[in-house]
Amino acid sequence: MRLEGSLQLVLLLALTWRATGLRIPLEVEQPPTIVNHTLGPIIALPFDNTITVRCQAIGNPPPEYRWTKDGQAFFPSNSSKIRPDQKNGTFVLHKKDLFQFQGKYKCFASNKLGTSMTEEIEILVPSIPKFPKETLNPFVVKEGEPIILKCNPPEGVAPRQIYWMSLDLQHIEQDERVSMGTDGNLYFSNALQKDSRPDYCCFAAFPTIRTIVQKTAMAVVVQSSEAPPVRIPSLLLPSGVQTLKVFLKGEAVQLECIPEGYPTPNVTWMKMGGNMMGRVKLSNFQRLLSIPAVEERDQGKYMCTAENSAGKAVHYFDVIVEEPPKWLTEPPRSQLTVSGSDVHIKCSVSGKPPPVITWRRNGEIMRGERVLEDTVVLHNVRPEDSSVYQCEASNVHGSLLANVNILVINMAPLILTRDYQEYAVVLGEDVHMNCSVFSSPPSSISCSYCNILKHFSTILFILRYFVDDDMLQILNVNLSDQGVYTCIARTSLDEDAATALLTVLDVPDAPTNLEISENGNPRNISLSWIPGSDHNSSVTEFVVEYEESKWEPGRWKELQKVVGNQATAELALHGHLNYQFRVYAVNAVGPGPPSEPTRRHETPPAPPERNPENVKIQGHLPYQMDISWEPLLPIEHNGPGLEYKVSYRKLGVEDEWREHMVKRHSFVVRNTSTFVPYEIKIQSRNSDGWGPEPKVVTGYSGEDVPTAAPRDIAVEVINTTILRVSWTQVPYATVRGHLGGYYVHWVRGKSLLNPNKVLDEHHAMSFPGKRSHAIVPGLEPFSEYKLTVNVFNNKGNGPKSDPVTFSTPEGVPQQVPILTASDPHKDSIRLVWGPPLEANGVLSGYHLQYHLINETSLEVLHSQEVNISGPDTTQWQLWGLKEGSLYRFHLSACTQAGCGPAQAEESRTVTAEGGLSKSLQICSYVIDGLEPGTAYTVRLMVKSLLDNASVFEEVIQTRATGESRGSDFSTQRWFIGTMCAVALLTLIALMACFVRKNKGGKYAVKEKEDLHPDLESQEMNDDTFNEYSDSDEKPLKGSSQCSLNGDDTAGDSVSRDSLVDYADGGGEFNEDGSFIGEYSGRKQRGSVSEPSGPGPVRA
Repeated sequence: MRLEGSLQLVLLLALTWRATGLRIPLEVEQPPTIVNHTLGPIIALPFDNTITVRCQAIGNPPPEYRWTKDGQAFFPSNSSKIRPDQKNGTFVLHKKDLFQFQGKYKCFASNKLGTSMTEEIEILVPSIPKFPKETLNPFVVKEGEPIILKCNPPEGVAPRQIYWMSLDLQHIEQDERVSMGTDGNLYFSNALQKDSRPDYCCFAAFPTIRTIVQKTAMAVVVQSSEAPPVRIPSLLLPSGVQTLKVFLKGEAVQLECIPEGYPTPNVTWMKMGGNMMGRVKLSNFQRLLSIPAVEERDQGKYMCTAENSAGKAVHYFDVIVEEPPKWLTEPPRSQLTVSGSDVHIKCSVSGKPPPVITWRRNGEIMRGERVLEDTVVLHNVRPEDSSVYQCEASNVHGSLLANVNILVINMAPLILTRDYQEYAVVLGEDVHMNCSVFSSPPSSISCSYCNILKHFSTILFILRYFVDDDMLQILNVNLSDQGVYTCIARTSLDEDAATALLTVLDVPDAPTNLEISENGNPRNISLSWIPGSDHNSSVTEFVVEYEESKWEPGRWKELQKVVGNQATAELALHGHLNYQFRVYAVNAVGPGPPSEPTRRHETPPAPPERNPENVKIQGHLPYQMDISWEPLLPIEHNGPGLEYKVSYRKLGVEDEWREHMVKRHSFVVRNTSTFVPYEIKIQSRNSDGWGPEPKVVTGYSGEDVPTAAPRDIAVEVINTTILRVSWTQVPYATVRGHLGGYYVHWVRGKSLLNPNKVLDEHHAMSFPGKRSHAIVPGLEPFSEYKLTVNVFNNKGNGPKSDPVTFSTPEGVPQQVPILTASDPHKDSIRLVWGPPLEANGVLSGYHLQYHLINETSLEVLHSQEVNISGPDTTQWQLWGLKEGSLYRFHLSACTQAGCGPAQAEESRTVTAEGGLSKSLQICSYVIDGLEPGTAYTVRLMVKSLLDNASVFEEVIQTRATGESRGSDFSTQRWFIGTMCAVALLTLIALMACFVRKNKGGKYAVKEKEDLHPDLESQEMNDDTFNEYSDSDEKPLKGSSQCSLNGDDTAGDSVSRDSLVDYADGGGEFNEDGSFIGEYSGRKQRGSVSEPSGPGPVRA
């Protein structure tokens, strides 16, 4: 028991005191030492069920624990929401109660000799990030002027990724003129007319908590001008002439200059009085200078220059590199000393700015004569000076804390190693014998061996003996090292001693006196021997080996094993061989050397004792049978003239055995019938006689391809994609081999929706074994097929059956690819959709269900449905809706077989005060560069998510050179009036979209998650931060438009889509901060190709 306790103590102290230069047994009174604690900060993630804050210390007496939170006493055991650990200071916080425990904690472990403490452990509980609700007026600028679209992203769990996209989730193109800053803002060095758009949206993604939030869309209106004036560059970011930047050593440096001016300025960088080559990286169109890990040599002044044809602007960055406190060498060590001595504790740290050092004793700040800046001096110490001293070094960038245990004690030697410890070592290896001692002052250790006292310094004199601290090491142990060792520890106070026994192990010696005696037959003998010394390790087994001079002279092989307590072996030998034998012993160390060989023992010839095994019958060709077997080993011949008799006959008929004598181990039977069963047996024979009667094995002659096709093919169509096919099995004789099964082949010839198009799509499935029917899946609805069946064996396929023609019935259509709600009024909404990509039959119309939704509980208050009979209908106006209410729509395409899965959409009707503005603007457009006297097609189109609908198209003839203008004046007035009316209608439709309220909508990929829910995300959404949710916040639909007039209450929205599809690698974040991923992919798949008109101009 003393050994077990000592080993545990050594292991434990190795984790604690060894790092500080001390190894003190727990039997000795000592101050607490913290051996395990949580390192802060702790960030509580939404999917963390619990958070464990650890604090564990050792000491004698056992330490007691206390905590502080934000400098005030904190008692984990007093809260029912905390589960404290009764063995130490650790406590566990539960998920739903984390917010109230946010703060900075310290753990203190105390006993009567002192108090040890931890550094601050900060617990951070972030709330769900969100943008504020806000009303944003359009940015109206003249062409050539700069624009700054501010993102002001919310704080959240790092990392945070910012990107700019449009409402249809297409990234905003960035270049030298338009770029995103590191602050997330979008900067336009100069505005062009193409920058006008109503839907600049800033997105902030937080991959760690799988959350995306979106800022209310911003509109930019660029007023055209004939020629923007040239402007001298200035800097949008940063402001002023000079910026001071402080970075920590090893931190990533980012210096950014974003200019404005016309034409777009170029940005260049330089380091004043230094070289940037190899240290910096320029990105974001030269706007961003980065240094991956800053060093002191990177300190200095950097200048960025923005220049265009009109002039230039410069900005200076003063880069200062600082660092938090760090130990110059290592933390101060704990010390063990005796009364009356002097103790110096030095806290050697560096940092920039220089750290301030604070000394504490047992957690209380020290002041007075004993503190000399970075050193504490204790003169003429006494036992009451035993304490835990804390050195804390801090500057603006962080802090370091070291607990230094000072133990003042006078104690007689105490040997920790168990008395009478036994050591077993293999001869020639090394051994370490431990003599762990604790005393104060330190002990003088000596060793006694074989009653001869040897001081360790004397042992060092022998080359094979070494002393490492309290460990005696003996190299290349030999038998003379075996014996009893005594460790003696002495101080001026007392002495202590412990003994150890060293045993030397080796492999067993070789057996001797091997004797052979016959047991009435020269081929059955007894072998006996006398075992050698086991060298302190019992023999586990003896191994008998043999060598014969006829087939493999000089090669020894294992013949038999016997247990270690037996010294005889009964041996059965083969005939016609000249043997000799030897034996070796095995123990835990390994096998020993073999004995001397016996005299030669010759055995007489005899018939073979066994026949060949592993007989194989194969048919490589249709009309022959290949027979092979595993031959006898040479020593199994038992005599000269070994050969084999091969006997075979047909199975199940009255047939005579046909026999052949061969010397090789294979035989080919030719001119057999195809796939006929045979009985085969192989018998050994030598000059002295036959082997035992052989066993009969069964095999088949060679296979050939089947000759018959299945008949009576019948097809039963189960549903639109599955059928059951049956057939009459072919006669077994026509298979002509081992039946493999049946192949079913089917060819889709055409779709009944387009019977003139030949498809010729081939498919096949195999069905193993003997069967007469099969289920065939994977068919296409409303199609015509041809089907055949054939049998197959190992040789190949048989002929196909006569083809059977059948058709699959109509199926339900696929889901409508897109459904949008537009043109909302007080009592009506227009729905627009696209037809299903696969109708799977003759489309008969659509089924529409719409539900009035309670916006607080999201419950369905009222439901109605409409059957839309027109298969070509792609839009529908719903009337009689409730003013200012949320509706959910479900639309399915239908055939005679039924309706397919529904596509979902949500939208709101508007209120009376949310109506359209009466202020409208009439637009016109001048088309230049046309050829005189040429006919052109002019088409006015409205671009939407669903379609590019043409609202006006006319063929216009330009006048020939010299033609009078007055003759066509009435036509021009009609054209201008028509164009203005069309523009008016288009503007009304667009403004209706802009004022639409879409509270409670969702991204377009929400339908995808409705079909394939992410369980982990759902759990997070249901259970995370419930107490901070805002019931007015609803997710935003991907198809929704953001308000430009302040009526949109869905400006702050949170996407619950999994970032696996984009932010964590499935998508793509470009250098400019834009996002390409699952959303844009769905948009492209569901879009309708833009028609190309015959004319060269598009209005």
